[in-house]
Amino acid sequence: MGIQEIATVTGLSKSTVSRALRGMENVAETTIDEVRRVADELGYVPSSAAAGLATGRQRAVGVVVPVIDRWFYVKALGGVDAELRRAGYDLVLYNLGGPGGDRDRAFRRSMLRHRVDALVLLSLVLDATERAELELTRHPMIVIGGPAPGLRNIGVDDRAVTRIAVDHLCGLGHRRVAYVGGQDEAGMNVAVPHLRRDGFVDAMRAAGHAVPDRWLLDGRFSFAGGLAAGNALFGGHAGAGAGAGAGAGARLDRPTAVVCASDEMALGVLLAAAQAGLSVPADVSVIGIDGHEYGATVGLTTVAQDPEAQGRAAARAVLAEVEGGAAVAIAAAPAHLVVRGTTGPPPG
Repeated sequence: MGIQEIATVTGLSKSTVSRALRGMENVAETTIDEVRRVADELGYVPSSAAAGLATGRQRAVGVVVPVIDRWFYVKALGGVDAELRRAGYDLVLYNLGGPGGDRDRAFRRSMLRHRVDALVLLSLVLDATERAELELTRHPMIVIGGPAPGLRNIGVDDRAVTRIAVDHLCGLGHRRVAYVGGQDEAGMNVAVPHLRRDGFVDAMRAAGHAVPDRWLLDGRFSFAGGLAAGNALFGGHAGAGAGAGAGAGARLDRPTAVVCASDEMALGVLLAAAQAGLSVPADVSVIGIDGHEYGATVGLTTVAQDPEAQGRAAARAVLAEVEGGAAVAIAAAPAHLVVRGTTGPPPG
Protein backbone atom coordinates (compact mmCIF):
# COMPACT_ATOMS: atom_id res chain seq x y z
CA MET A 1 0.00 0.00 0.00
CA GLY A 2 1.51 3.32 -1.08
CA ILE A 3 0.89 7.00 -1.69
CA GLN A 4 -0.59 6.33 -5.15
CA GLU A 5 -3.50 4.37 -3.63
CA ILE A 6 -4.23 7.20 -1.20
CA ALA A 7 -4.11 9.70 -4.06
CA THR A 8 -6.57 7.58 -6.07
CA VAL A 9 -9.08 7.38 -3.21
CA THR A 10 -8.85 11.06 -2.25
CA GLY A 11 -8.58 12.43 -5.79
CA LEU A 12 -5.47 14.37 -4.82
CA SER A 13 -2.08 14.41 -6.48
CA LYS A 14 0.71 12.24 -5.10
CA SER A 15 2.70 15.33 -4.16
CA THR A 16 -0.23 16.76 -2.19
CA VAL A 17 -0.72 13.44 -0.41
CA SER A 18 2.97 13.33 0.45
CA ARG A 19 2.91 16.86 1.85
CA ALA A 20 -0.26 16.13 3.80
CA LEU A 21 1.23 12.99 5.37
CA ARG A 22 4.16 15.10 6.54
CA GLY A 23 1.84 17.77 7.97
CA MET A 24 3.45 20.57 5.99
CA GLU A 25 2.16 24.09 6.62
CA ASN A 26 1.19 24.74 3.00
CA VAL A 27 -1.52 22.06 3.13
CA ALA A 28 -4.96 22.80 4.58
CA GLU A 29 -5.76 21.06 7.86
CA THR A 30 -8.93 19.58 6.34
CA THR A 31 -6.82 18.02 3.59
CA ILE A 32 -4.32 16.67 6.12
CA ASP A 33 -7.12 15.13 8.18
CA GLU A 34 -8.74 13.56 5.11
CA VAL A 35 -5.47 12.11 3.80
CA ARG A 36 -4.57 10.63 7.18
CA ARG A 37 -8.06 9.18 7.60
CA VAL A 38 -7.79 7.43 4.24
CA ALA A 39 -4.22 6.34 5.00
CA ASP A 40 -5.40 4.73 8.24
CA GLU A 41 -8.28 2.99 6.50
CA LEU A 42 -5.97 1.62 3.82
CA GLY A 43 -3.36 0.54 6.36
CA TYR A 44 -0.65 2.78 4.93
CA VAL A 45 2.61 2.69 6.91
CA PRO A 46 5.31 5.18 5.87
CA SER A 47 8.83 3.92 5.59
CA SER A 48 10.85 5.66 8.29
CA ALA A 49 14.02 4.15 6.83
CA ALA A 50 13.33 5.71 3.45
CA ALA A 51 12.47 9.02 5.05
CA GLY A 52 15.70 8.92 7.02
CA LEU A 53 17.75 8.25 3.90
CA ALA A 54 16.13 11.14 2.10
CA THR A 55 16.21 13.70 4.89
CA GLY A 56 18.77 12.45 7.40
CA ARG A 57 15.99 12.37 10.01
CA GLN A 58 14.39 9.59 12.00
CA ARG A 59 10.97 11.31 12.02
CA ALA A 60 10.71 10.57 15.73
CA VAL A 61 10.86 12.70 18.88
CA GLY A 62 11.87 11.36 22.28
CA VAL A 63 9.82 12.31 25.32
CA VAL A 64 11.39 11.79 28.75
CA VAL A 65 9.11 11.48 31.80
CA PRO A 66 10.04 10.94 35.48
CA VAL A 67 7.03 8.60 35.90
CA ILE A 68 4.01 7.89 33.70
CA ASP A 69 1.15 7.76 36.21
CA ARG A 70 0.72 11.45 37.03
CA TRP A 71 -2.08 13.59 35.64
CA PHE A 72 0.17 16.39 34.37
CA TYR A 73 2.49 14.02 32.53
CA VAL A 74 -0.36 12.10 30.91
CA LYS A 75 -2.02 15.29 29.66
CA ALA A 76 1.24 16.80 28.38
CA LEU A 77 2.13 13.53 26.65
CA GLY A 78 -1.24 13.59 24.91
CA GLY A 79 -0.53 17.06 23.56
CA VAL A 80 2.95 16.14 22.35
CA ASP A 81 1.65 12.98 20.68
CA ALA A 82 -1.21 14.77 18.93
CA GLU A 83 1.14 17.35 17.42
CA LEU A 84 3.70 14.73 16.39
CA ARG A 85 1.06 12.56 14.71
CA ARG A 86 -0.22 15.57 12.82
CA ALA A 87 3.32 16.19 11.53
CA GLY A 88 3.91 12.53 10.67
CA TYR A 89 6.42 11.92 13.48
CA ASP A 90 6.57 9.06 15.97
CA LEU A 91 6.84 9.48 19.74
CA VAL A 92 9.53 7.49 21.55
CA LEU A 93 8.87 7.36 25.30
CA TYR A 94 11.68 7.20 27.85
CA ASN A 95 10.28 6.51 31.33
CA LEU A 96 12.84 7.13 34.07
CA GLY A 97 10.75 5.16 36.57
CA GLY A 98 10.88 7.60 39.46
CA PRO A 99 13.68 8.00 42.03
CA GLY A 100 14.57 4.30 41.90
CA GLY A 101 14.72 4.18 38.11
CA ASP A 102 17.74 3.79 35.86
CA ARG A 103 18.44 7.28 34.47
CA ASP A 104 21.73 6.07 33.05
CA ARG A 105 19.93 3.59 30.78
CA ALA A 106 17.89 6.38 29.24
CA PHE A 107 20.48 9.14 29.07
CA ARG A 108 23.64 7.26 28.25
CA ARG A 109 22.53 4.22 26.26
CA SER A 110 19.15 4.92 24.70
CA MET A 111 18.96 8.56 23.70
CA LEU A 112 22.51 8.66 22.42
CA ARG A 113 21.80 6.04 19.77
CA HIS A 114 20.36 8.77 17.55
CA ARG A 115 16.94 7.15 17.33
CA VAL A 116 15.20 10.52 17.58
CA ASP A 117 15.45 13.98 16.02
CA ALA A 118 14.56 16.00 19.13
CA LEU A 119 13.81 15.63 22.84
CA VAL A 120 10.97 16.87 25.03
CA LEU A 121 11.66 16.57 28.78
CA LEU A 122 8.75 16.62 31.22
CA SER A 123 9.46 18.36 34.54
CA LEU A 124 13.10 17.33 34.63
CA VAL A 125 16.23 18.98 35.93
CA LEU A 126 19.40 17.48 34.46
CA ASP A 127 22.68 17.12 36.26
CA ALA A 128 25.90 18.30 34.59
CA THR A 129 26.76 14.85 33.21
CA GLU A 130 23.30 14.33 31.69
CA ARG A 131 23.35 17.78 30.14
CA ALA A 132 26.75 17.17 28.60
CA GLU A 133 25.67 13.82 27.17
CA LEU A 134 22.52 15.21 25.63
CA GLU A 135 24.33 18.20 24.18
CA LEU A 136 26.53 15.77 22.25
CA THR A 137 23.46 14.67 20.28
CA ARG A 138 22.85 18.25 19.10
CA HIS A 139 19.14 17.50 19.26
CA PRO A 140 16.66 20.36 19.73
CA MET A 141 15.42 20.13 23.33
CA ILE A 142 12.72 21.70 25.47
CA VAL A 143 11.37 21.15 28.99
CA ILE A 144 7.67 21.13 29.86
CA GLY A 145 7.11 22.19 33.46
CA GLY A 146 9.43 24.04 35.79
CA PRO A 147 12.60 25.81 34.65
CA ALA A 148 15.76 23.83 33.97
CA PRO A 149 19.10 25.68 33.85
CA GLY A 150 20.39 26.12 30.31
CA LEU A 151 17.28 24.75 28.58
CA ARG A 152 14.17 26.34 27.16
CA ASN A 153 10.99 25.50 29.00
CA ILE A 154 7.29 25.97 28.61
CA GLY A 155 5.15 26.11 31.72
CA VAL A 156 3.17 28.42 33.95
CA ASP A 157 4.78 31.07 36.12
CA ASP A 158 4.83 29.03 39.34
CA ARG A 159 5.12 32.08 41.58
CA ALA A 160 2.24 33.76 39.82
CA VAL A 161 -0.20 30.85 40.16
CA THR A 162 0.00 30.86 43.96
CA ARG A 163 -0.24 34.64 43.95
CA ILE A 164 -3.50 34.36 41.98
CA ALA A 165 -4.82 31.92 44.60
CA VAL A 166 -3.82 34.18 47.51
CA ASP A 167 -5.32 37.27 45.87
CA HIS A 168 -8.61 35.42 45.38
CA LEU A 169 -8.79 34.39 49.04
CA CYS A 170 -7.72 37.79 50.37
CA GLY A 171 -10.33 39.39 48.14
CA LEU A 172 -12.93 37.26 49.91
CA GLY A 173 -11.68 38.54 53.27
CA HIS A 174 -9.40 35.71 54.41
CA ARG A 175 -6.45 36.56 56.60
CA ARG A 176 -5.55 33.19 58.15
CA VAL A 177 -4.42 31.08 55.19
CA ALA A 178 -2.43 27.82 55.27
CA TYR A 179 -0.39 26.30 52.48
CA VAL A 180 0.01 22.66 51.44
CA GLY A 181 2.92 21.98 49.09
CA GLY A 182 6.18 20.10 49.62
CA GLN A 183 8.44 18.00 47.46
CA ASP A 184 7.32 15.26 45.09
CA GLU A 185 9.54 12.20 45.51
CA ALA A 186 8.29 10.74 42.21
CA GLY A 187 10.45 13.14 40.25
CA MET A 188 8.71 16.48 39.68
CA ASN A 189 10.99 19.35 38.71
CA VAL A 190 12.46 20.34 42.06
CA ALA A 191 12.07 24.04 41.28
CA VAL A 192 8.26 23.90 41.05
CA PRO A 193 7.47 23.23 44.74
CA HIS A 194 9.91 25.93 45.90
CA LEU A 195 8.61 28.52 43.44
CA ARG A 196 4.98 27.90 44.37
CA ARG A 197 5.70 28.12 48.09
CA ASP A 198 7.76 31.30 47.61
CA GLY A 199 4.94 32.79 45.56
CA PHE A 200 2.47 32.01 48.37
CA VAL A 201 4.63 33.45 51.16
CA ASP A 202 5.47 36.57 49.17
CA ALA A 203 1.81 37.18 48.27
CA MET A 204 0.68 36.78 51.88
CA ARG A 205 3.45 39.09 53.05
CA ALA A 206 2.48 41.67 50.40
CA ALA A 207 -1.10 41.50 51.67
CA GLY A 208 0.13 42.14 55.21
CA HIS A 209 -0.64 38.69 56.62
CA ALA A 210 1.74 36.44 58.54
CA VAL A 211 1.80 32.68 58.01
CA PRO A 212 2.76 30.52 61.04
CA ASP A 213 5.27 27.80 60.25
CA ARG A 214 2.77 25.15 61.37
CA TRP A 215 0.52 26.25 58.48
CA LEU A 216 3.18 25.47 55.85
CA LEU A 217 2.72 21.74 55.30
CA ASP A 218 4.18 19.01 53.08
CA GLY A 219 1.52 17.30 50.98
CA ARG A 220 3.95 15.49 48.62
CA PHE A 221 1.92 16.60 45.60
CA SER A 222 -0.44 13.64 46.04
CA PHE A 223 -3.97 12.93 47.25
CA ALA A 224 -2.69 10.91 50.21
CA GLY A 225 -0.25 13.65 51.13
CA GLY A 226 -3.00 16.26 50.96
CA LEU A 227 -5.20 14.14 53.22
CA ALA A 228 -2.39 13.82 55.77
CA ALA A 229 -1.72 17.57 55.67
CA GLY A 230 -5.43 18.28 56.05
CA ASN A 231 -5.61 15.97 59.05
CA ALA A 232 -2.74 17.89 60.60
CA LEU A 233 -4.67 21.14 60.11
CA PHE A 234 -8.15 19.92 61.08
CA GLY A 235 -7.66 16.66 62.96
CA GLY A 236 -8.24 18.18 66.37
CA HIS A 237 -11.59 19.64 65.37
CA ALA A 238 -13.74 16.63 64.48
CA GLY A 239 -17.36 17.61 64.87
CA ALA A 240 -16.38 21.19 65.62
CA GLY A 241 -17.61 22.81 62.45
CA ALA A 242 -19.71 25.97 62.49
CA GLY A 243 -22.84 23.85 62.46
CA ALA A 244 -21.62 21.98 65.56
CA GLY A 245 -21.20 25.14 67.58
CA ALA A 246 -17.41 25.36 67.61
CA GLY A 247 -15.93 27.74 70.11
CA ALA A 248 -14.11 30.89 69.07
CA GLY A 249 -10.81 29.55 70.40
CA ALA A 250 -10.98 26.43 68.23
CA ARG A 251 -11.85 28.46 65.16
CA LEU A 252 -8.95 30.86 65.71
CA ASP A 253 -6.54 27.95 66.02
CA ARG A 254 -7.13 26.80 62.46
CA PRO A 255 -6.90 28.61 59.11
CA THR A 256 -10.00 29.89 57.40
CA ALA A 257 -8.57 28.92 54.01
CA VAL A 258 -5.99 26.58 52.48
CA VAL A 259 -3.98 27.06 49.28
CA CYS A 260 -2.83 23.74 47.81
CA ALA A 261 0.00 23.65 45.27
CA SER A 262 -1.85 20.99 43.26
CA ASP A 263 -5.47 19.94 42.81
CA GLU A 264 -4.61 16.38 43.87
CA MET A 265 -3.50 17.66 47.28
CA ALA A 266 -6.57 19.91 47.45
CA LEU A 267 -8.83 16.89 46.99
CA GLY A 268 -7.12 15.26 49.96
CA VAL A 269 -7.59 18.41 52.05
CA LEU A 270 -11.29 18.45 51.16
CA LEU A 271 -11.66 14.88 52.44
CA ALA A 272 -9.80 15.77 55.64
CA ALA A 273 -12.15 18.72 56.21
CA ALA A 274 -15.20 16.48 55.74
CA GLN A 275 -13.78 13.89 58.15
CA ALA A 276 -13.23 16.65 60.72
CA GLY A 277 -16.86 17.74 60.43
CA LEU A 278 -16.01 21.03 58.72
CA SER A 279 -18.20 22.54 56.04
CA VAL A 280 -16.53 23.82 52.85
CA PRO A 281 -16.55 26.76 52.30
CA ALA A 282 -18.60 27.84 55.34
CA ASP A 283 -15.90 26.78 57.82
CA VAL A 284 -12.84 26.62 55.58
CA SER A 285 -12.14 27.51 51.94
CA VAL A 286 -9.89 25.34 49.76
CA ILE A 287 -8.25 26.25 46.46
CA GLY A 288 -5.96 24.13 44.29
CA ILE A 289 -3.69 24.64 41.30
CA ASP A 290 -3.63 22.81 37.95
CA GLY A 291 -7.17 22.32 36.61
CA HIS A 292 -7.45 18.54 37.21
CA GLU A 293 -10.71 17.12 35.83
CA TYR A 294 -11.46 15.50 39.20
CA GLY A 295 -11.45 18.98 40.71
CA ALA A 296 -14.19 20.03 38.31
CA THR A 297 -16.24 16.99 39.37
CA VAL A 298 -16.24 18.00 43.05
CA GLY A 299 -16.53 21.76 42.40
CA LEU A 300 -12.98 22.67 43.43
CA THR A 301 -11.88 26.27 42.94
CA THR A 302 -8.52 26.20 41.17
CA VAL A 303 -5.92 28.10 39.20
CA ALA A 304 -6.06 26.12 35.98
CA GLN A 305 -3.37 25.45 33.43
CA ASP A 306 -3.48 23.40 30.21
CA PRO A 307 -0.68 20.80 30.09
CA GLU A 308 -2.03 19.38 26.82
CA ALA A 309 -1.61 22.76 25.14
CA GLN A 310 1.88 23.01 26.64
CA GLY A 311 2.70 19.63 25.12
CA ARG A 312 1.49 20.77 21.71
CA ALA A 313 3.52 23.98 21.92
CA ALA A 314 6.65 22.10 22.96
CA ALA A 315 6.29 19.64 20.08
CA ARG A 316 5.80 22.46 17.57
CA ALA A 317 8.89 24.24 18.91
CA VAL A 318 11.27 21.31 18.50
CA LEU A 319 9.74 20.24 15.16
CA ALA A 320 10.32 23.72 13.79
CA GLU A 321 14.01 23.35 14.65
CA VAL A 322 14.17 19.85 13.17
CA GLU A 323 12.73 21.27 9.96
CA GLY A 324 15.48 23.89 9.84
CA GLY A 325 13.94 26.79 11.74
CA ALA A 326 15.70 28.83 14.42
CA ALA A 327 15.11 28.21 18.12
CA VAL A 328 12.67 30.74 19.51
CA ALA A 329 11.96 31.89 23.06
CA ILE A 330 8.67 30.72 24.53
CA ALA A 331 6.48 32.81 26.81
CA ALA A 332 5.04 31.48 30.06
CA ALA A 333 1.97 29.32 29.58
CA PRO A 334 -1.33 30.90 30.63
CA ALA A 335 -3.08 30.13 33.92
CA HIS A 336 -6.44 31.46 35.07
CA LEU A 337 -8.66 31.41 38.14
CA VAL A 338 -11.68 29.09 37.99
CA VAL A 339 -14.06 29.89 40.87
CA ARG A 340 -16.31 27.03 41.94
CA GLY A 341 -17.88 25.98 45.20
CA THR A 342 -14.97 25.44 47.61
CA THR A 343 -14.11 29.08 48.30
CA GLY A 344 -16.18 31.76 49.97
CA PRO A 345 -15.93 34.44 52.69
CA PRO A 346 -14.34 33.45 56.02
CA PRO A 347 -16.66 32.26 58.82
CA GLY A 348 -18.08 34.87 61.17
